Amino acid sequence: MTITEDKTGSSPQDHGFTVRKRRKLPWLLGAGAAVVAAGALIGTNVLGGSKSPNEIPGATLTVVTAEGNHAEQELVEFVAEEVAPKYGIKVAFKGLSDSNTLNRAVSTGEVAATVYQHKLWLAQVLEANPDFKETAATPVFRWGFGVWSAKHKSIEELPEGAVVSLYSDPANEAQGLWLLERAGLIKLKDGINKWQATQKDIVENPKNLEFKLLDFAAQSRALPDLDAAVGYTEYYVAAKVPLEQQIYAPPAPDEFAGQLTVGSDYLDTENIQNLIKAFKDPAVQDFLRTDPDVKGLLLPVDN
Repeated sequence: MTITEDKTGSSPQDHGFTVRKRRKLPWLLGAGAAVVAAGALIGTNVLGGSKSPNEIPGATLTVVTAEGNHAEQELVEFVAEEVAPKYGIKVAFKGLSDSNTLNRAVSTGEVAATVYQHKLWLAQVLEANPDFKETAATPVFRWGFGVWSAKHKSIEELPEGAVVSLYSDPANEAQGLWLLERAGLIKLKDGINKWQATQKDIVENPKNLEFKLLDFAAQSRALPDLDAAVGYTEYYVAAKVPLEQQIYAPPAPDEFAGQLTVGSDYLDTENIQNLIKAFKDPAVQDFLRTDPDVKGLLLPVDN
């Protein structure tokens, strides 16, 4: 079993999306403007000593994701337009450029929340940044996630020695291994925490699969040169990879549900409690189930 790592240094947020305009609320920030906006955003409350919007009645509560994730933007804007008024709050969307920037903004209360990460990814962020204070408040959706191939029509067709790509960050590498085990291609050690599994935990690999670690954008670009890749539907759709090339996609486990993540210091404020209620509203799950722009990319958690 050969392991080849991507040495480019790209982060999972360097996904190369073309930002699509929203039907109702246009996307106003290009990549350069987003970086400037992020710089202006960070430090307003800390340096100025002002209260967080989370603590101010009637303030707009900004929910951030990594810029370019159009399905998550659609979700946040749906909540802003259709759900938040029921709970007496105003919600706005912002895309920021990287994980540390947006998680720092959530932790300090400069923005209200993010919805772009699952609990294991959040745990990695908090371990790497012990000064961050964030809480996963409620699951909101599951990402579409599966095995993709431009060369083979089914999971059973993968040949001996097939080269299979996994994501290069530990949490999503573990999710990829879980999926390959569920497909019957590998077996992991009994008794391990499969949501923290690595390739060292593989005890059976009957087809002698070779694994190549790539970041989010690089994986979809490399698909023609691979036998298969394990990745998020949203990234492949953004790269214009046909859905027919997704050859295996069971429902994702609850451990990988996207969480509404808020600053721990603001969890008990009225604004944040109402924001949590808004994202728990049944209309959110109906939107995920039926809206053509997100259906299949973000999946309901109430199925």
